[in-house]
Amino acid sequence: MFDKERWNEILEALNANKLRTALTAFGVFWGIFILVALLALTNGLKNGVMADFGDFATNSMFMWTQGTSKPYKGLPKGRYFSYKIDDVAAIKNGVPNLKYVSPRNQLGGYRGNNNVIRGTKTGAFEIYGDYPEYINQQPLDILQGRFISYSDIETKRKICIIGTGVIRGLYDKDEDPIGTYIKINGVNFLVVGTFKNTKSRGDSEEEANTIYIPFTTFGQAFNRGDRVGWMAITAIDDVPITSIKQQVFDLMKSRHKVHPEDDRAIGHFDLAEQFSQMQGLFTILAFVGYFVGALVLMSGIIGINNIMLIVVKERTKEIGIRRALGASPWDIKGQILHESLILTIISGMLGVSFAAFFIWGLNTALDSIGPTENFANPSVGMPVVITALIILVVSGLAAGFIPASRATKMKPVDALRIE
Repeated sequence: MFDKERWNEILEALNANKLRTALTAFGVFWGIFILVALLALTNGLKNGVMADFGDFATNSMFMWTQGTSKPYKGLPKGRYFSYKIDDVAAIKNGVPNLKYVSPRNQLGGYRGNNNVIRGTKTGAFEIYGDYPEYINQQPLDILQGRFISYSDIETKRKICIIGTGVIRGLYDKDEDPIGTYIKINGVNFLVVGTFKNTKSRGDSEEEANTIYIPFTTFGQAFNRGDRVGWMAITAIDDVPITSIKQQVFDLMKSRHKVHPEDDRAIGHFDLAEQFSQMQGLFTILAFVGYFVGALVLMSGIIGINNIMLIVVKERTKEIGIRRALGASPWDIKGQILHESLILTIISGMLGVSFAAFFIWGLNTALDSIGPTENFANPSVGMPVVITALIILVVSGLAAGFIPASRATKMKPVDALRIE
């Protein structure tokens, strides 16, 4: 506990040379500021990059076919093949620990030729044939109506769910699209739902210009039969898709007479692997932030240590008098440690406060200019603030320990002789 007299002594010691105290405190202030600011900027970069993954289930991969690179069982090199709907059931039954296996087909593109008509309005949009579970892999914010159901799949119902970009392109303002018809490549589809993308940075142009229809309807309406363009495959939460994807590849090679060592025949994009790499990168960046901040902070702590040594030397006679009047070594040591600790904590908390103001200003600027690529919402959590406080306390005690120990080693008689 600090009594009033002790506080007065500490304030008097710190005010004895204000410029020296301020310059010494600046080292700690700057070190904490750099530490918190670097971690906030790292989080901002992390938030921006992770937003590119959207809400897609990150323990997933996409898989498609490519030309074979090796002859096998009488079949030539360079052969192309397609997945079939039966492959989906084979994967579900033959590979354990899978959560979703969604076959997909695609038609057109939002920057391609006009393929959708409504009245006098036309547009070029992405058309996807999907199963109901795909919404669990790529969550969509359903604004009106519903998504694809298994009833639609079984009856090959000509229904569709359209994005906000499709609504803007084909409908008048405030017009309700639910229950209306649009014509996709000459085939009429009933609009039963509307959606927007759930990415934190808002709708991307491509997602907004997307139309979903039942997979079976897609095959029938556009003569795809039972062919599958590609698959979105998600593993259960406790098993990385990266660890079991080879089982899927081996099964598909076996079913389509592809050489077991032909790695080019099946193309894939491992979202889980990419996500893991990003997580590892940002862990390293966070470590670098702590390391750089700690180095800058250490220079400030060394400065406080040196100044406290000077203070002890300047107050040698005062220490001798206090020892002669009965002050114990722990009283002297406590005085020096308290001064070092108070100077460190005050300067450090000012650094945290200025860092918070810097982060607030940065977020305000980002809000004013709108969404940016690969950078969003720079911030730090309470664990960082608590860690900073612990660092300050430990650093303050460390900075005052050597000067305090030197002060207690003085003999009162020797201290009183110093002029």
